[in-house]
Amino acid sequence: MRLTKFTDYSLRVLLYAASLEGDKLATIEETAKVFDISRAHLKKVVLLLTQTGYLEGVRGRTGGYRLARRAEDINLGELIRVTEPDFGMVECFLPGNACRITQACRLPMVLNKALDNFLTTFDDYTLADMKIEARHFDLPVQPAYPPRGPKLSGAA
Repeated sequence: MRLTKFTDYSLRVLLYAASLEGDKLATIEETAKVFDISRAHLKKVVLLLTQTGYLEGVRGRTGGYRLARRAEDINLGELIRVTEPDFGMVECFLPGNACRITQACRLPMVLNKALDNFLTTFDDYTLADMKIEARHFDLPVQPAYPPRGPKLSGAA
């Protein structure tokens, strides 16, 4: 299972906003710089997160965004359900399904169970559980960090 870049960026934006002290505002410009992400992508992310009540946008020359709710009140499973456009892991999960074995196939049952377990895991965590200190966003960029996952249990 894989999350879209949109969800990845949404999580990063929220983590960054959660790291700010007091009423400090984050801007799209600084967030784009911190994560080396295009401003255009971040504008879309911040717009959706503002429209869905995760962020509060402040207009004007000194405007920006901040969390609209406490980090403890932002559930990661709920966020993922908002930011993921679909969970179409296989053709039969999507409109226009033309798979010949759809009627007899049992794979959707297993995939639905796996997806439910995947999302249920995120339901157990809030943004507060993932929060990191602001100083971590100022660390120098490395050429490439080694992958941190996946770490599958039961793998040979």
